[in-house]
Amino acid sequence: MINDLRGRVRQTGQFLGAWVRPVSTAQAAPYLSEQEMALFVQMRRPEQQHHLRVLNDLLCNGYTHPALLKAALLHDVGKTRYPFGLGARVMVVLVKKFWPARFATWSQGSPQGWRRPFVVSAQHPAWSAEMARAAGSDGLTQELIARHQEKHSSTSDAEFAGLLSVLQAADDRS
Repeated sequence: MINDLRGRVRQTGQFLGAWVRPVSTAQAAPYLSEQEMALFVQMRRPEQQHHLRVLNDLLCNGYTHPALLKAALLHDVGKTRYPFGLGARVMVVLVKKFWPARFATWSQGSPQGWRRPFVVSAQHPAWSAEMARAAGSDGLTQELIARHQEKHSSTSDAEFAGLLSVLQAADDRS
């Protein structure tokens, strides 16, 4: 639990410092179609930097599967539908960690009012996959995006399970 919180504190620092660090959207371009790139540039600067860190983590560890790299760059794009600030992000992380039953309840329904960040946190994988599908992403990319938050995901497809596990680990490290 301490390592989890340490990681979240690091992510908060990255979010706060995002505005002074450059974003190389050109780094994402070789891995995305024109329509997918349009999704990538919709994200706010901290999210773009996060996605590029996930991409770089995968590349540095020798992963080159095209669907995996696309998923690394687009897995949170659904959050652009209903953006929210740092305070709400911190609140979501704390509630999810310490009161998971409340998180499960509060994340149901439409993303309005005080429940908005909880609903977005829970629903953004599905929204991200929908947006990727509309941009022409392949089925494997869509599935990786849709399931990137599932812990202990069950599947009989060993390749998919391996790619999902690698994506989740890189996302957690970022």
